[in-house]
Amino acid sequence: MLTCYKTVRALVVCAAGRVVFAAFLIGCSTHSMHTKPITLRVMTYNIHHGEGLDGKVDLLRIAQLIQREGADIVALQEVDKGVARTARRDLPAELAELTGMACVFSNNFPYQGGEYGNAVLTRFPVRRVTNTRYQMLRAGEQRGLLQLVLDVRGHELVFMNTHIDYRPDDAERMLNVGEIETQMQQHPGRSMILCGDFNAPPESRVCRRLSERLDDTWARIGPDAGFTIPAQQPNKRIDYIWITKEKSLVPLRAWVPQSDASDHLPVVAEFHLR
Repeated sequence: MLTCYKTVRALVVCAAGRVVFAAFLIGCSTHSMHTKPITLRVMTYNIHHGEGLDGKVDLLRIAQLIQREGADIVALQEVDKGVARTARRDLPAELAELTGMACVFSNNFPYQGGEYGNAVLTRFPVRRVTNTRYQMLRAGEQRGLLQLVLDVRGHELVFMNTHIDYRPDDAERMLNVGEIETQMQQHPGRSMILCGDFNAPPESRVCRRLSERLDDTWARIGPDAGFTIPAQQPNKRIDYIWITKEKSLVPLRAWVPQSDASDHLPVVAEFHLR
């Protein structure tokens, strides 16, 4: 059997926020390369700055939930770093340490002397990070789209995480969707996952527009309504895991774990990556 090895330089974002380049070897063979799909689990979770239904900020229960569900990549929204309400703690670094995963944080909005935005926890090497701040139509919270290119066992996967506007008028949400589409065009031919809190139900204009380019994982394989908010008595689905329509990502199953660690419930999906 013919075997070859390639040296790859990967960008790794460490828990302490340092960025290093690591060189490693990938083994391949003419018989085994690309013959078996990779199984991975993705979670999206609006963590409400770590505050649970009991009013306490408890990152340990969030980390335990992530570990219990076996997530390989986690999109987190409403994440504090150095903010007064969470005692100036570095929540991304703490979650990285508690889960043993690398964490990439994007600051979108200065708040109470600190930073506030989205984060991604991942078990895979990070090749590239970009954060795009959305245009705003009116005063309010600045929001953004965090984009990572991950090396999933030699396969480049584009992973995006966002949290868009909540107000009843959907004009800004629709503008944000257009900006997401523009960013998607920067990654032709790559497998892509878009996660986040879209503040819009499945029948909304926002989701109908997204579904023109992406598949709603829950709509494809979810076993029930998939409600995620409010956590104590959920009656709405506004948290999503979207995937590109090309066939390299195959959803296997999806579920909504029960938890009191936030005012939202997380969504988890398992995929084959071909």
